[in-house]
Amino acid sequence: MLKKTKIVATISDKKCDVDFIRELFDAGMNVVRLNTAHQNFEQAKLVVDTVRAVSDRIAILVDTKGPEIRTSAYGQEIEVNTGDIVRVYGNPNGHSNSGELYVSYPNITKEVPKGTYLLIDDGEIELRVVANEGEYLECQATNAGVIKFKKSVNIPNVSINLPSLTEKDRQFIEFAIENNLDFIAHSFVRTKQDVIDIKNIIKKHNSPIKIIAKIENQQGVDNIDEILDHTYGIMVARGDLGIEIPAEKIPTIQRYLINKCVESKKPVIIATQMLHTMIEHPRPTRAEINDVASAIYNRADAVMLSGETAYGQYPVDAVKTMTRVAQEVECMLDADPDIPLTRIHNEVTATLARNAVRACGSLPIKAIVVDTMSGRTGRYLSAFRGKVPVYAMCYNPTVMRQLALSFGIMANYMELIESRDSFLSDAISTLIDNNKVKEDDMVLVVGGSFGPGNGASFMEISEVKNLMVKHY
Repeated sequence: MLKKTKIVATISDKKCDVDFIRELFDAGMNVVRLNTAHQNFEQAKLVVDTVRAVSDRIAILVDTKGPEIRTSAYGQEIEVNTGDIVRVYGNPNGHSNSGELYVSYPNITKEVPKGTYLLIDDGEIELRVVANEGEYLECQATNAGVIKFKKSVNIPNVSINLPSLTEKDRQFIEFAIENNLDFIAHSFVRTKQDVIDIKNIIKKHNSPIKIIAKIENQQGVDNIDEILDHTYGIMVARGDLGIEIPAEKIPTIQRYLINKCVESKKPVIIATQMLHTMIEHPRPTRAEINDVASAIYNRADAVMLSGETAYGQYPVDAVKTMTRVAQEVECMLDADPDIPLTRIHNEVTATLARNAVRACGSLPIKAIVVDTMSGRTGRYLSAFRGKVPVYAMCYNPTVMRQLALSFGIMANYMELIESRDSFLSDAISTLIDNNKVKEDDMVLVVGGSFGPGNGASFMEISEVKNLMVKHY
């Protein structure tokens, strides 16, 4: 059974041999994620080379650190008990010690008022700001624990004026462009300008790499419309989002963001702790299974694994589990051709895509076949969530890999051809050779009569054998 939901797996250089990547690919992985917060260029290049050695169909996504605040890397770890007072200073080079915590943001005392909270290490430690003394924040611990080095610091409901891109981010964006990678997932996107800053770098290099905006705070949620105007897709990064926003609001926000992406015909990834138990255990919890299923029911394009595949004990089993859940849920999903035609760049292509999905609901069509130069036609078909597989014939291997993020799209690379007849003959031959369709199957073809790059302009429904007679 084909799996329509795509799976993103985080891969570490500590475990990325060819056999391991091939096992994950065979189990259902579509996209490899590189977490640059924990990798240098040499380590990332090792993963890239290994993935490329396995298959040119696997997309590679580079995840930047983005604008963030962390505890200092120097001094001593601080053990706190409930009620302890801790002075917080803004100095990335400061040495933390008992009672004094240094963080990486120099202007923290200028922007954080009394009464707010600092959440350290994904909320493991909570500090309440009881006074702003100008030079430091006087904070009181509301729970016991240990404040460790280089841990995240979140400040809910406070807009921090951090630069969109760090120097390490810029270097990794250059790395992604130089190595012909497919996606840059940028952390903590707050406004469209955060996306535009990366676009400007990409434009200078004339690179086809696409941007995935990670939504991790309320500002990003509030500005989702303008962000979607400039990004290829989004990632709902529930780790920091669940710290910045009350946890009970996350399911509603997740569904809201998915709907926004589906309406915009752009892919959406749901991430963070989807099968977290499988880092150490061979079986997930029932709640985790329901979490993955819920994301698919809500019509996410992709679901993501982090620690489960980066350093977990059961990485292949985690991917297989996601695949099984996806296949089970997808059987129950209905096509949705009534999605509004909003945020589109080609009304003809969008209308053809909608009617193609509608036709599949009333005729025994086994597959949709489409040729696409930019991937747009494939993404539009994906948005309407048809029940039959969509085989996209791409004239560019990068576009083929980028469609690895779009629900229900099975992308193939083919040489650029100018005529409609040549496209059909080559596409049908490829599908027959790979046992995707049979001669008696009915297929629906969406293509362009005015040459590649000018968008879809026709829809044709026929049995495969008739197409073969016609075009051979």
